[in-house]
Amino acid sequence: MKNRKLRMGIVGGGKNGFIGAIHIRAAIMENMVELVCGCFSSSPEVSKESGRAWFLPENRIYGSYHEMFEKEMELPEDERMDFVAIVTPNHLHFEPAMMALERGMHVVLDKPMTFSLEEAKLLQKKVEETGLALALTHVYTGYPAVKEMKTRISNGELGKLRRVYVEYPQGWLSERIELVGGNNAGWRTNRSQSGKAGSMGDIGTHAWHLCEYVTGLKVTEICAELNTFVAGREIDDDGTAMMRMENGVKALLSASQIAIGEENSFNIRVYGEKAGLRWKQMNPNELYILRGGKPEEIVHIGNNGNLSQEALWNTRTPAGHPEGFIEAFANIYRNFTLTVMAGMRGEKPSTNMLDFPNVNDGVRGMQFIETVVKSGWSDSQKWTNWVE
Repeated sequence: MKNRKLRMGIVGGGKNGFIGAIHIRAAIMENMVELVCGCFSSSPEVSKESGRAWFLPENRIYGSYHEMFEKEMELPEDERMDFVAIVTPNHLHFEPAMMALERGMHVVLDKPMTFSLEEAKLLQKKVEETGLALALTHVYTGYPAVKEMKTRISNGELGKLRRVYVEYPQGWLSERIELVGGNNAGWRTNRSQSGKAGSMGDIGTHAWHLCEYVTGLKVTEICAELNTFVAGREIDDDGTAMMRMENGVKALLSASQIAIGEENSFNIRVYGEKAGLRWKQMNPNELYILRGGKPEEIVHIGNNGNLSQEALWNTRTPAGHPEGFIEAFANIYRNFTLTVMAGMRGEKPSTNMLDFPNVNDGVRGMQFIETVVKSGWSDSQKWTNWVE
């Protein structure tokens, strides 16, 4: 393989949304990726306008993703896209992802990975068959402070783990804004587009994944309560789940989009026999260490040599120069990109390169949704074994 950038295509992410631009900016941050094509919207007109805003040539801006895959495969191998980022509503994740994998293209997907658990398992099987890379953008695992948290836990700094609290409160759906239009609440509150879960599928999956990621332990049972507080909404806008994890660890998860006044106050606390750790997404460059009988300690994230190797790998700036949401996205894209490049050279990716959420995380995310919905809407909110 000659030394070159990876060529990126995108499905979704048109001019009226925000997440597509985040993906593109994150992907190109390290100068290892270039955007070469896209189908930005189900509206051909909006797709054209959006592609022009990224200065794409007219013949690489497509009116549908079916057209995009067809036309890209007609191009010489040294021109067509290497991978596709899919940033559509949940019900439009599976088909373009499968089309890409069938054509030898790597995939980056927004979470949750698919509309259903059945679709997720089909993607998992296809990834295993092809050996292609699939990254899932559980963005919060990309923060350096989260890498530091995970490393300290795995090194035993907290001792035997006991308890995890993970909380994701938002307030943007405290009123039924999906009826107003001009926002993305419409599909997120629509069962036919979002899937079985609302709040739990949208942000609860982030909370569950971060819990498993930093502890290195899997959830085995869930006892949940789901709520729809806003009248007329057909899926949950709030929920709580008690979770039993491996090694006897207990976790409490809360995800709400009707916590009025809250912006994006995602946070996690992990407690062991020796110490505890606390991280808040809205103050992403600070990791709090809690020890009995001692003042709490704050670790300030920065490329200053005082962090774990895992955190430093994902840190770009010196201490006091905060990195945030786009940089966390960029860490996932960079590790994915390096993994793909290593494969193209016939080399084995390093552990740091492989540190991004993958298709297996995507399947477990769909299993989380199935389990929490099964428990949360039952009459007794009983303990439910992890749905396989």
